[in-house]
This record gives sequence, structure tokens and C-alpha cells, in this order.
Amino acid sequence: MDMTVFQASKGERQMANFASVMAPALLPRDELIRRLHGVADTGRLQSGLRALTEYVGASHYLLARCDLIQESGLDFIVASDWPFDLVKDVVDDLISGYARSTELEKCMQVFQPNFALLPDSADVPEGASRQYCSLTFNVGRSRLALMFLFGEGFILSPERLRDVGLLAGYVASFLRCGGARVDRDFELTDRELECLFWIAEGKTSDEIAMILGISRNTINNYITSVMRKTATKTRSEAIAFAVRNNLV
Repeated sequence: MDMTVFQASKGERQMANFASVMAPALLPRDELIRRLHGVADTGRLQSGLRALTEYVGASHYLLARCDLIQESGLDFIVASDWPFDLVKDVVDDLISGYARSTELEKCMQVFQPNFALLPDSADVPEGASRQYCSLTFNVGRSRLALMFLFGEGFILSPERLRDVGLLAGYVASFLRCGGARVDRDFELTDRELECLFWIAEGKTSDEIAMILGISRNTINNYITSVMRKTATKTRSEAIAFAVRNNLV
């Protein structure tokens, strides 16, 4: 049997049961670039994601908006060729995993391959591994994750994963993934920005109310609105988000 050995990244080395096997035919780099040029002309996101999937040697892709992942429903899914039932099975794990991560951890994960296991109850496509790989990247103020399923035992190339992370950001940026919703999510009013600034300065709601000359309840409403628009759960997370996105 022909053995194809790729240099494993740290995340890959932690997957002790990975075994190197015959690799699928990988899309050449020049063919990938040609196909992405076509995507830029036609605006077909799925075609671009399929090209990236073939380039890295994976079998299925799922592109998600991380900044919307804690909302109800499946609105955070941008595009996917995963079986629908599998997407439903993995949603709770994605939401809980994102909620457990700190803002610093989320920043450190950008462009770094991250490997995880699908739930035991998940029905994976025939021949696919229960392990999946995700790459996160930013498009403006939005954070997206591109997740790959791949064949049992196949080790993904770190070099090709890096290429895919950069090119996925380009494709998503060019096609404005998330559309108008990206802009609407981050339209903070002047009052909301004022409140965000003062909580970043360590002020309480009572202190901000005194500074701005409005009621404490109104201040809390503004802060709640800020957290909703920035998909954060606490004031500390909102402050971290504001600093990361140069809002304060």
C-alpha cells in the first residue's frame, strides 16, 4: 500500500489514533486558483467551498458564522454539504464549545487547525471519520469557521490547511458571507457605544446612569442590547469583544 505521510501539526499529533493511508487525489494549487477565479465571477459560494474541500483532501464542508452560533435555530450555518441530520446532531456541541471558550482562546484559534470528535450518536457519511477539523478566520468583524469531514485515517496537510484558511477568508470576504446581517449586528447606537466605553472603564450601571444623566434601567437596557448585537453573554465578554474590534 502506498503510504502518504504529512507533517502533523500540534493538533494533529494529539489525534493519536490517526493512521496515514493512501491519500485521495488532491486538487492541484493552480487548478484551485482557476476555480476560485470562476467563483469570483459567478458568486457561487458552494463551488468555492467544494474546491477548497478537494484541495485539502476532505470529503465534506460546513461553513458557520461563529458570532451567531449562540442564537436559536441554524441561522449560523452559511453553507454546508453535511447531511442535515448530522448538522442537527452537532449543533449543541458547537454552541456549548463556543460558550466555554474565552475571548483570548477564540483569538488564538484563528487559522489554527482544531480537531474534535462528532457525538457518538451522530450518523456520519459512509467512509468518513468521526473526527472533524475546523479552521476559524475573520471577515471584517465577523468570525467564521470552516469545518471538514475527511476519510477514515487520512491526515490533513498543515500546508494545505493554511492555504485553505487564507483562501476561505478571501472567498467569504468577496462574497460577503452573512450579507446585510453582518452590518446590522454591529450597528451600535451612540448611547450603546457610550455605555460600552464606560463599562470598559470599570463603571457600574449606577455610576454610568449618574454620568449620562439617565436611569439605571435604561443603562441596563443599552448594555443588554450591546451584548445581543455582539453575541456576548457577560459584560466582560462585551468589553473583550469591543477591544478586539476597536470599538472602544
